[in-house]
Parts: sequence; C-alpha cells; structure tokens
Amino acid sequence: MTLGVLKETGNENRVAILPSEVVALKKMGIDVLVEINAGERAFASDLSYQAAGARICERKEVISEAEMLLSINPPVEDDINSFKEGQILCSVLNPVVNSNWLEKARLRGLSVLALDLIPRTTRAQSMDILSSMATVSGYKAVLAAASLLPRFFPMFMSAAGTIKPSRVLILGAGVAGLQAIAIARKLGAIVEVFDVRSAVKEEVKSLGGKFIEVEGAREDIAAGGYAIEQTEEFKRKQQELIQQRAIAADVVIATAQIPGRKAPVLLQKETVHSMKPGSVIIDLAASTGGNCELTQNGENIIVNGVNIIGKSDYPSEMPSDASKMFGCNVINLLKIMVNKDARLILNLQDDIINGTTAVHAKKYVSQRVKQMLNIK
Repeated sequence: MTLGVLKETGNENRVAILPSEVVALKKMGIDVLVEINAGERAFASDLSYQAAGARICERKEVISEAEMLLSINPPVEDDINSFKEGQILCSVLNPVVNSNWLEKARLRGLSVLALDLIPRTTRAQSMDILSSMATVSGYKAVLAAASLLPRFFPMFMSAAGTIKPSRVLILGAGVAGLQAIAIARKLGAIVEVFDVRSAVKEEVKSLGGKFIEVEGAREDIAAGGYAIEQTEEFKRKQQELIQQRAIAADVVIATAQIPGRKAPVLLQKETVHSMKPGSVIIDLAASTGGNCELTQNGENIIVNGVNIIGKSDYPSEMPSDASKMFGCNVINLLKIMVNKDARLILNLQDDIINGTTAVHAKKYVSQRVKQMLNIK
C-alpha cells in the first residue's frame, strides 16, 4: 500500500503525519509519499521525513501514485478532478459544511473516510481524532483566557491584601470541557461546569469542578456520548441558570456542540451585557455557530467590556503535539484496515470502517452522514 500525505492549505499549521509516525507506517509495510514542505509549519522538515523513510514529491505526484491520500482538512475542490476513481481520501470532513465537496467526491467515485465520524466506542477510542484535538482546544482555551483576563486565576495572600481567585464557567463537559476544567483548576480558579448529560457529573467532580445541574435533561444512549437537542422548557430553565452563573464568572469557556447541527446558543447577548467588564468568553463552538449569541467565528470582539473570542482552530496553534496525536490516531485506524501483506482492505462490515466511510462506490455509506444530510 502507498499512503500520500498532502500539504494543508490556508492557515492550517498541522500535518497529518510527522516523521516519527512515518517510521511506524514503514514497519507496517506501507510506503509513504509526502508533499514538499507538508510538515514545514509543524516544524518537520523534508529531510526529517526522508530520514524516516518517506519519499518527498510534488503534489501531483503524491495524488497520482498514492492509494490513500491523507490530510487534516479535505483537499481543495480543484484537486477532485485529479483523483482517480476508487482512490481513498482520508481527512476530517465536517459533512454538513462540506456537503458540496462530498457530493463531487461521490460522483467522482472516490472513497471518503471522515475521521470526525469515527464511532465513539471503546474499540475506537485510540482512533478518536475529535477527542485528541479537543484535548488541545481545552488546554489552549484556558491559557488564552488567563492571558487576556485582567485578574489572577489563583488566590493570592500578601502584604498588599488578598486577591480572590477567578471564577470560571465551562459550558459542556466533553473532552475539551474536561481538559479546560483540569487546567483551570491547576491555575487556581474556582470552576463551575454545565452539561446536559448527567453521566459526566462524577468526572467533573473528580477534576475539582462543581457540576451545575438543570433538572429535566433528555439523554440518548444512541447519541454515542454526545449531547442531544433539548425541550423548550428545559432550554428556558437552562438559560436562567447559565445567566446567573455567567454574570458571576470572570471567564466562560464554551464547548457545547451537537454533531451535524448548529451549536446551541447558551449565552444570550443580554447575559453578555450583564457580565463584568474585563470578563473573557472563549467560544470553541464558533465554527458551528457558537454557544454565545454574539460570537463571530475567527474574530476577537469586545462587547460592553467583555472580550469574546470565537475560535475553533486552537489545535493549529499547537501544531507539533497536535500533529503527533492526529498521526497516532490515524495509525491506529490503519491497523484495522491494512492486512499482514500491507494491502488496504475497506471492510464495510466492520462497524468502525462503516461508520467512518462517508461515501464509497458512488454511494453514501455512513448512517450519520445520511442523517446529517437528510439522505434516504
């Protein structure tokens, strides 16, 4: 099997595979082609890839020779006509945002593996790219908030008096939220956490956070650990409680998202106007609409003295370790796709492969993609 690693476009600094992971792939019998300067922004030189056993090529050569093409984000649409029917593309897809791209790939006869659709099961845990990248986001979000806040995070007692610890409200206790709890507590803040899933309550408490519970939340085991849409009555109670906690907070880290849907609005503009001047909101759900009504994706705005940062791409700002984690997840996925003879087998009977395959043989495969795009 030949695997091709493409250079990312735009502002993305990560690369799908680092030289250290090339070594692991070579041991599996996989030949690796890497586009020129693919790892440059992740501090991995072409020479380091060559030393690990990869071949450095022009983009068109990588696309022409590779059986599977790997990237963080979907290749640009202009590349689709260069791909061969039956070729496998593997990236973080975001099917709703990239539905037109996916349809073109389907019509071209490509097989598309959406790494953001890997099922959240025990067996697939080592392949869960969303969790890996969410770990980075939760970590960086707290550090960004601490650097912007005009107050200390921890309590200080000195001859100049006592400085009270900052209060941090975290919306959503998924992987990003849990990491944010851990870092905020290590920095000495008082942390309160809201999530509609009661199952995360013990995890929140174990990390030193206080779980803010709203009675009446709907939960669905079939949602794979994700939050689901709630009733209007629950949303009303939720808004009231979140408003109370947000007004008292110095920092709000918003991480709540529902796969395939717009992020739930948890912070109304009225709440923001009632928050303390100098407060900071970091909205990690910005790319899907944001948890704050005033969030602008990719922008840093100030409203009534409150700093609102809409940012969903923190992993790109930590490209070395983020790329390392991404590559390890990919290798674990390839281990169930490549046989002892180093042949790639797309076994759609395997629940992980089936759930991850967006399109194959000009058909939509993943049930989650079909649901997201309303395809029957």
